[in-house]
Amino acid sequence: MTDGLYFAKGQREHRLLLGLGNRHGLIAGATGTGKTVSLKVLAEGFSQAGVPVFVADVKGDIAGISQPGAANPKIEERAKALGLGAPAYQGFPTVFWDLYGKGGTPVRATVAEMGPLLLSRLLQLNDTQEGVLNIAFKAADEEGLLLLDLKDLQALLAHMAENASKFTGVYGNVSKASVGSIQRQLLVLEQQGAEAFFGEPALDLMDLIRIGADGRGVINVLAAETLIQAPRLYATFLLWLLSELFERLPELGDPDKPKLVFFFDEAHLLFDDAPKALVEKVEQVVRLIRSKGVGVYFVSQNPIDVPDKVLAQLGNRAQHALRAFTPRDQKALKASADTFRTEAGLDVARALQELAVGEALVSFLDAKGIPEVVERALVCPPVSRLGPITDAERKAAIAAGGMDAKYTASIDRESAYEKLSVKAAEAQQQATAAAEAKAQAKAEAKEGPSMAETIFRDVIRNTGSTVGTQLGRSLGRSVGGSGASTIGGSIGRAVVRGILGSIFGGRR
Repeated sequence: MTDGLYFAKGQREHRLLLGLGNRHGLIAGATGTGKTVSLKVLAEGFSQAGVPVFVADVKGDIAGISQPGAANPKIEERAKALGLGAPAYQGFPTVFWDLYGKGGTPVRATVAEMGPLLLSRLLQLNDTQEGVLNIAFKAADEEGLLLLDLKDLQALLAHMAENASKFTGVYGNVSKASVGSIQRQLLVLEQQGAEAFFGEPALDLMDLIRIGADGRGVINVLAAETLIQAPRLYATFLLWLLSELFERLPELGDPDKPKLVFFFDEAHLLFDDAPKALVEKVEQVVRLIRSKGVGVYFVSQNPIDVPDKVLAQLGNRAQHALRAFTPRDQKALKASADTFRTEAGLDVARALQELAVGEALVSFLDAKGIPEVVERALVCPPVSRLGPITDAERKAAIAAGGMDAKYTASIDRESAYEKLSVKAAEAQQQATAAAEAKAQAKAEAKEGPSMAETIFRDVIRNTGSTVGTQLGRSLGRSVGGSGASTIGGSIGRAVVRGILGSIFGGRR
């Protein structure tokens, strides 16, 4: 077999066939067993073949893929053993991205693009709160309110709290308590630095799918050393990115090579405490996105971190050493051993504990799409730098990536926050005007009796009657006072009209 990406060699060569690169994969193993090297070797191979790559750099050592490797006796010895000859050290076309805009070009998404399902998971909302958030998105759509950044969502939630009865009547129960809980979680999210991620200009997915001038695929590296400290935000962002690729890319069927390969490092973070609806969403995306030409490769310490339904779809596997110190480790060891296609003579469970650094149990899909018989093999060395890069090298790579001019400056166009602020200001003005009018009327009422009240007092004194007294009091309040009380009954109204007529000289 001579086609495909040369990855490892045991008794035979193990090559990942480009045409099956979108059938997804798994790189697993304990810390320090060589997962990062395997990831880099595959990323380099895809780039050489003209396939763009996206990978998160959670430790800072994947950044070295942008720089050529240095002469290293161990690497050269391994390359010779694998029949590769002298290593052709080289760096690869790389674009650095960073949600916080420090270690790479800023990458943003709008609140509307993220959607209520992913935001609910990000905010750790319960079912009731998630329902309220869904109502918020529905109301925003119907009222033409753009949800671009977090202040838009905060403004909408405040508007819902002030008009809770209105929203309850239209959409169902919207309690101020639930709205308040969501607002508090948003504040926590802002403190984690997520405010910088939500907004515009939003990431154009096609900027992740680029081919360099030399024909190599561009490797997109997400600087995630800081982001990984907010694991829920890290996992939600990567899942959002995967979902957006699924939604927007056209169907390709079975392409000759993937359109993009996506490496999901620290994959367990995606599934930790994830609600059932979210796990089902991931399963659906992984199952269907290969028809869009996207290959997804999960990188994790333990294969059991990935749900069985997802694991079953990962055809290309490189399993590094596992440790069996705890019952959970032993379960993972057995589960991993049972998933490989084996042949007589290989004790997979034992081999998994004996693998040296740089060795792996490898099983890729063959030309018919069937998993190969697993074999213990030595992984090829990378030709880019092993380890991190300097700040100067990173700055040079960011400038060469050509994305800063498009994404560095943020945009704040009119959206929900601005529109709701105008409505709130208008409502405040109306309330102020009403309060001033009421205060003025009250002040006028306290200034003293009007002329009409004075006349009626004279009438009452002259008549001395109980009817006159009652009518005088009522009419005095009605005519000269605040108008809060009136005289009832047709007889009363007729008498008053008579009195008024006699006083002012008019006749009816």
